[in-house]
Amino acid sequence: MRALWTAATGMKAQQLNIDLIANNLSNVNTTGYKKQQMQFKDLLYANIRRNHLAEGQGSPVHLQMGHGVMPTSTARLFLQGNLEATDNPLDMAIDGEGFFVVEGPDGQPYYTRDGAFKLSVDGEETALVTSDGYFVMSEFDDIIVIGEGLRDLSVSEMGLITAINEDGEIEEIGTLKMARFLNPQGLEAKGQNLFAQTVASGEEIPMEGDERTSRIRQRYLETSNVQVVDEMVRMITAQRAYEMNSKAIQTSDEMMGMANNLRR
Repeated sequence: MRALWTAATGMKAQQLNIDLIANNLSNVNTTGYKKQQMQFKDLLYANIRRNHLAEGQGSPVHLQMGHGVMPTSTARLFLQGNLEATDNPLDMAIDGEGFFVVEGPDGQPYYTRDGAFKLSVDGEETALVTSDGYFVMSEFDDIIVIGEGLRDLSVSEMGLITAINEDGEIEEIGTLKMARFLNPQGLEAKGQNLFAQTVASGEEIPMEGDERTSRIRQRYLETSNVQVVDEMVRMITAQRAYEMNSKAIQTSDEMMGMANNLRR
């Protein structure tokens, strides 16, 4: 019976859907996290009888039977999360599109919306890094180094980092690099709030000067864009769909049992 295998594909698909929803809910408090949604497509159809018309007579529609469903992709929604005040001068949030650029341990650029930056002290050199120690890059693809004796770090809306030196004068340190992509959904999630460029995402497009339409908000962090209520509704829907598919398997099994028990 087709129903056995068709319903099985539905159970497998909804199981993956629940896994995805669980991941969204587990990251509800992750800074800069962007929620995902499972996307599905129907499988092949068996043409039991094709449509045919002759002089106005016949069947105008097909008699087709589907073979279930399969997951096709996990779409990541890069919607803006809420900005939460932290009163920490090293916390920064992007108000708009784009990503901060950091240098990974392999020397390759990675992209993140997590602006919970820290200071890394190595001898006499102090650099701006992520929570995992990855260097934050400037618009010239350099490490942002904060000189000795600087205080009162300030970041403008355009990403210009300044501080007050020992003489009480304002000194420019550098400008945070920001980049965007034509297809951000094509980025590959690497964990640790990082994304990597792929062929599908296209090459990074630096946001410089007038092209920088987004703003940096110092002393703020972008919260996850996961809506708990929406995820709970999706979880209930997926659970019911899983339950109905399991019921379809049970019903098919009972029908096969009835057919096997027929007597003359």
